[in-house]
Amino acid sequence: MKPRFWRGWSIGLRMAFITMLPVVLLFSSFVWYSWYAHRAQVDEELAERGRILARALAETSEYNVISGNLSDLRLTIDGLVQSDSSIYRVDIVDTTGRNAVSVLSKHPIRPEPRWYEATIRKQVVWINLFSDNGAPHVSASSGTRAPTQTAEVVGRVRVTMSPTNMLAKQLHRFRIELALAALALAASGALAYVLARSLTVPLQEAIGKLRQIRGGHYRVQLPVTTGGEVGELQASIGDMSVALERSKQDLENKVAERTRDYRKLIQKVNSIVEDERKSIAVEIHDELNASLIAVRLGAQTIGQLATKAPQGPEVEQIRDNAQAITKMALDLYANGRRLVRRLRPEVLDMLGLHGAVEEMVSHYRSSGVHFEFDSKGDFSRIGNELAISAYRIVQEALSNIMKHSQAGFARVSLTLSDAAHALQIEVRDDGEGFDPALASEGIGIIGMRERVFALGGTIQVQSRPGEGTLVAISLPLDGTGAE
Repeated sequence: MKPRFWRGWSIGLRMAFITMLPVVLLFSSFVWYSWYAHRAQVDEELAERGRILARALAETSEYNVISGNLSDLRLTIDGLVQSDSSIYRVDIVDTTGRNAVSVLSKHPIRPEPRWYEATIRKQVVWINLFSDNGAPHVSASSGTRAPTQTAEVVGRVRVTMSPTNMLAKQLHRFRIELALAALALAASGALAYVLARSLTVPLQEAIGKLRQIRGGHYRVQLPVTTGGEVGELQASIGDMSVALERSKQDLENKVAERTRDYRKLIQKVNSIVEDERKSIAVEIHDELNASLIAVRLGAQTIGQLATKAPQGPEVEQIRDNAQAITKMALDLYANGRRLVRRLRPEVLDMLGLHGAVEEMVSHYRSSGVHFEFDSKGDFSRIGNELAISAYRIVQEALSNIMKHSQAGFARVSLTLSDAAHALQIEVRDDGEGFDPALASEGIGIIGMRERVFALGGTIQVQSRPGEGTLVAISLPLDGTGAE
């Protein structure tokens, strides 16, 4: 059976309760027995004194009762009663039951509910001075008979005792005993408190250290201050702290190593993608566009020859087809140029990051959204890899604005901070916004995060429904993200 009343108690309170419960029970038993013993002693002493006093008065008052000298008897009894505070009342009762003498104590005491009674007897001695034949006795040796005694009841003595004074004396002794017992109880309580504290303080320290470990502070110092199970607990917590700290460090090292590998992989992938884009752009620019130029020139030559030939329906059709081929070649060449700019922005190589972003923002202004661009710093110090990644990040952010935000205004800011040794990028719009806690990230934001993390930077996306969106990015100037 498990006690339920102390489920909410602390272990210190439980220990104090366990320690003090038998002490309190022993104290209560001692107090009750002490008072019972003192009271029983008073009752026994009063009973004994009452019986002795009644017999003594019965023996000494025989003559006064027989002779009727009750005044002297009253004085004697009165002196006895007033001198002994344990006597409450003495009554001399004759054979008819009438009080011949009654003396009451003048002390402020209370009587017992009973009295002690002794019989007053008149002793009569009969002596026969003659022999059986009527002759007087000559000597005691002549065969005289022994005298005959008879007893006659002439009254009774009733003594009523009072326990007041005896109880007062016993109460004084009981109070001294109670004070000593209470002192012992207080000492036991203080000892129980000290012992409970010696157990609870190490436990509280251990609990505090466990809470620190639960909060993530694995390296804690917990000295072993006691023995037994509590000491083993303290030692175990210390060992666990060391093991957790070592495991945490190993895990952090593995995570850091995997993060570095992941960043290097992303950088490698991005580099390969950019190289492939550059290769495709070069092929489009050098081969496809050259072919389209040749086609356009051939079509123009055919058209010129058609104008010199004799006119006819066939010649007119040749000239129209040559013009259509020329227009189609020009359109394909323009589309190729746009595709090349998307794959490998030439303006980034010619104007750098600042000019490339400004040119991109100017291009998006034709979409109906009012774009603003501002910059601060010398962007010529930015490396090629960092410039390409920053350009792609801004490009993806503006693409998201055009696809999802329904914005009417957007601002792009580039800041090269020498103090932070980082490139700060901010893209803000006044569109519909979203709740980041509820909405899942799209492919565009995930791509931006991967590029930022690959360079060792940070990205923050702040948005609320109806209040637009802010994308804040910080990229270190080394552009590698390696540690």
